Amino acid sequence: MTALYIAKDQLKGKKVELSDISIRDGLQSLETIIDTDTKVKYLEGLILAGFKRMEATNYGHPKFVPFFPDATEVLKRLLNSETRAPDGRTIGEMMKRNGGDVELTAVAIHESGAERAFRDFDAGHGPDRILQMTSTCPEHQKANSGKTHDQYFEMTEQTIKAAHSRGMVVNGTVSTIWGSPFEAFNKQYSMAEKLDIAIRFVKRYLDCGADDIELADHDGSVTDYHKSYEFFSRVLDPKEMGTGPDGRDYADPSLYIAHFHTKNMASALRNAAAALKAGIIRFESCLSGIGGQPANTVDGVPIEGREGDYYSDHFNHGLISTEDMVAMFHDLGVDTGIDQDKLLTLGKHFKADVVDTFAANQKKYNRESMPCRSFMITKGKLPESVTRLYAG
Repeated sequence: MTALYIAKDQLKGKKVELSDISIRDGLQSLETIIDTDTKVKYLEGLILAGFKRMEATNYGHPKFVPFFPDATEVLKRLLNSETRAPDGRTIGEMMKRNGGDVELTAVAIHESGAERAFRDFDAGHGPDRILQMTSTCPEHQKANSGKTHDQYFEMTEQTIKAAHSRGMVVNGTVSTIWGSPFEAFNKQYSMAEKLDIAIRFVKRYLDCGADDIELADHDGSVTDYHKSYEFFSRVLDPKEMGTGPDGRDYADPSLYIAHFHTKNMASALRNAAAALKAGIIRFESCLSGIGGQPANTVDGVPIEGREGDYYSDHFNHGLISTEDMVAMFHDLGVDTGIDQDKLLTLGKHFKADVVDTFAANQKKYNRESMPCRSFMITKGKLPESVTRLYAG
């Protein structure tokens, strides 16, 4: 197969929008509850480094996702923060809700989570955007939401209407695009069939009124970056996507966000480079490359109802590293709006404060942990298998 070469001169000056989701997707993978001060500290640090889109918390049921008991408090603190940026503005003034340009997202997969988000929004301190999620794999869909596909789309269509009536934005995530942790799905469909199914789901979500779509490799299934390029090229093809009932161009790049889980960080970076070449302009990532499936235990105590969940090795399914993706895009001459020096300094502190501290605590009890997987933090450079896609 021919390598997908990426010419720097074709991408130089191109602008992308990056979302950091460390404090939601990242922290839920650690088998402990991180304190509110630490969450706010790193959310603020990311904003000061230039991020305009932040996935700040999760309104999931505390019984099953106990890592975010402070969802409301985190949002309140950001909206009222007096921490100042170099231009003199406070973090609070930078929030979209206060007339700024920083958008706060909270996950609200179920009706109860959406209702909590609406209550907070109506009280003046809710998120600007909520995220709902469906999976192309029926088993994964049922495990995450407890609903069939038809039941979920019926629910999410009503949720979108309720959100829009308030001026809130709704993301519809389409997951398990290239494969699922449930092997029955992988064996039933070829890769070509999986991508066809995913395209249908994207259109269905948009038809329901979703404002944008996260396109997710949920467990590192897309190991061949050519398949990343193929899918994202299709999503941005006007002939394939067409126009929605509301008149929207379903091939508009602003509608889509690339989201890569991975066992292999270099593979995830190649996937992101391929998506960029295909025309994707929105990406999301986690500091240190942590994140993924919510943990099944908290400080060694199993979470009731999550025992034996479908990721037995969730520490191997983190997200693409924020530090590495920004470095790669800057190598390509792409405009991220991110101060790389500030980001790398923040990333080193995050590794020490959060990732290494968690690992040390786990070691005391002979439990596994998720390491920092960022090449830029651990090695100071990107791997050759990534840079040779565009070097020369």
